[in-house]
Amino acid sequence: MRRPEILSPAGDFEKLKSAVYFGADAVYLAGSHFGMRAASGNFTNEELREAVEYCHSRGVKLYVTVNIMPRDGEYAHLREFLTYLGEIGVDAAIIADLGVAALLRECAPNVPLHVSTQASVVSAAACKAWYALGATRVVLARELSLEAVKRIREEIPEDLEIECFVHGSMCIAYSGRCLLSQHYVGRDANRGACAQPCRWIYGTSSSLTMDVAEEKRREELLPLVEDGGDTFVMSSKDMCMIEHIPDLVDAGIHSFKLEGRVRSAYYTAVVTNTYKMALDRYFADPEGYVYDPALLRELESVSHREYGTGFFYKSPHEDANIVTEPGYIREKAYIATAVADSDENGIATFIQRNKLVDGASVELLSPGKVGRPFKAEGLTNEKGEAIESAPHPGMLFKLKVPFEVKTGDILRGGE
Repeated sequence: MRRPEILSPAGDFEKLKSAVYFGADAVYLAGSHFGMRAASGNFTNEELREAVEYCHSRGVKLYVTVNIMPRDGEYAHLREFLTYLGEIGVDAAIIADLGVAALLRECAPNVPLHVSTQASVVSAAACKAWYALGATRVVLARELSLEAVKRIREEIPEDLEIECFVHGSMCIAYSGRCLLSQHYVGRDANRGACAQPCRWIYGTSSSLTMDVAEEKRREELLPLVEDGGDTFVMSSKDMCMIEHIPDLVDAGIHSFKLEGRVRSAYYTAVVTNTYKMALDRYFADPEGYVYDPALLRELESVSHREYGTGFFYKSPHEDANIVTEPGYIREKAYIATAVADSDENGIATFIQRNKLVDGASVELLSPGKVGRPFKAEGLTNEKGEAIESAPHPGMLFKLKVPFEVKTGDILRGGE
């Protein structure tokens, strides 16, 4: 029985460090171009080199997304970029386009090829075709059931790895192939610039037709189409498979992918830590493993939409996986990060992210542990002088904590 990899999102260097500290086996990120998350901070070429060194020195793999569908005029720049990825020794390039795959094999043959979910791979036949082109891993389409994943695993070469998203945002369009963003604001979802119009608020027009309009664009009517029981409106639930770790392992998935490159470093920390704890507990005793509801409470502490299990158990025909209420369910406040280990008196130094008031209920989040609550009493500035609050972003403060604190631990709001 193979232990799956925990693959965490790294939208910038802060999030990368958070993912590594809280237990990621691998991270995925993008350069300044060619990735599907233009809204992320992303990495310059020099930052990519630093990121590879940072990860490899800590035994963590680094994959770079190159999964847009580039136009002809971009291939000269793309050739330079892929060559550079080979030079700095990334662990894989995540690719959706056949032209990009061919170019990778030509100018960076040492870089393993991972097939992006944007390629919409839904069959063993497609997996085998990509394998023949040199792919070492396929990120399967999010529309597949677990039974379908298991069948694919049984039918493909043993050394071809399968990766599946197990947590995070889902797209109402088929594997992200949506044209609404381009229609409304000229931002191409398939080139990393999605404006997420599926999350906007729509309503019916004043007539009796089945047209809908987004609240700020009432003059632009769109027909509401229903065909064979499938409706295309519109905002999906977030995926959360924390309650189903044994099923995911049994399906033969090599890598558990966590979505969220545009989310916060706190989100990255919590989600990585939670799935790592779940896998640790499962592989410590597979036969005796029992799901712990505290793990779901951890995932409910981050900003998210309503949770569901995607299409792993029910097809879109049975459950469209659509939210019942708009917007996010808010996270606990991300208050601070420890910048030094606690001393012999239990006093730790933190850098502020959000305001903390002396006496507030807080929790300490450390790798391998759920949040541990305590009262933030005896707050001082970095000189040790008593203060009533830490109100300024980036300020350093000290706090006596009843638990051992390590650099990188997170202080968040309590109940």
